[in-house]
Amino acid sequence: QLQLVESGGGLVQPGGSLRLSCAASGFTLDNYATGWFRQAPGKEREGVSCIDSSGTDTNYADSVKGRFTISRDDAKNTVYLQMNSLKPEDTAVYYCAAGAVASILPGDFAYWGQGTQVTVSS
Repeated sequence: QLQLVESGGGLVQPGGSLRLSCAASGFTLDNYATGWFRQAPGKEREGVSCIDSSGTDTNYADSVKGRFTISRDDAKNTVYLQMNSLKPEDTAVYYCAAGAVASILPGDFAYWGQGTQVTVSS
C-alpha cells in the first residue's frame, strides 16, 4: 500500500521550533509533488507548503513564509517541514500529502498521511 506517516508533532512554546517528518512507503516521493497541509478545529484544511517532484520548486502560504521550510531527503524517502518562530495560530493537525501536481489545493493530492498534532502554547 502507498502510505505516508507523519511524525514530530508535539507541544511547543511560542517562538519555538519543530520539525515534522513524513515518511513514505510503497512509492518514492521523488516521483510526486508533496505538500504539507494543516487543519485547526472549526477551520478548513489549508495548504502550508508544497514541493514539486524535482525537489527544486517550493511554495509557501503567506502566513508561514519566512518561518517554515519544506525539504525532501530522497535517500530516506522522507519530506520534512521545519517550523521556526512558531505562533499560537500555527496550532493544528498537520498532514503531508503526495500527488501529481504541486498545489495548495487539498483536492489535488491523492495520498495522505494520518496527521500529527502541533500545539503552540505557553
